[in-house]
Amino acid sequence: MRVKLNRWKTSLAILFVATLCVAQSPTAFITTDIRRAGDKLACLCGACKNTVGTCQMLGCHYAAPAREKIAELQKAGLDDEKVAAFFVKREGLKAFAVPPAEGFNAMSWIMPPVAILLGLGGIAWWIRRSRKPVLVDELPAGSADRVRAELDQEMAKFD
Repeated sequence: MRVKLNRWKTSLAILFVATLCVAQSPTAFITTDIRRAGDKLACLCGACKNTVGTCQMLGCHYAAPAREKIAELQKAGLDDEKVAAFFVKREGLKAFAVPPAEGFNAMSWIMPPVAILLGLGGIAWWIRRSRKPVLVDELPAGSADRVRAELDQEMAKFD
């Protein structure tokens, strides 16, 4: 009898924990259309660096309503570009996950390769400069014999 009671309590505890794990909202599913449109838009909640389509925060105050708005706009017949334009009109260019390559934003696309090329060029210049042999100025006339004599005296001390 005692074994059956323990099994019954364990089964009840597992059932209780399982009910806590059930999804709380049936609208949390993201369709591929919503994800595709949401991948172009940045999640502006301030806590993550994801897109609206990939934000995994539970109850995100920006991504969840944005997904609902995307679904609403898609049901109205708008394509992904017009959905993105709606959010840009409302939030500005910061709504984009990737800045458009126009105007000042083009520098975000141009500068990384330019900086890498300048860095590699600087390293190549430094290596080439450090490999050049350093030329010693010629000694004045007659001083070579004097230097040779001083070296011979110093070497004689070691013999």
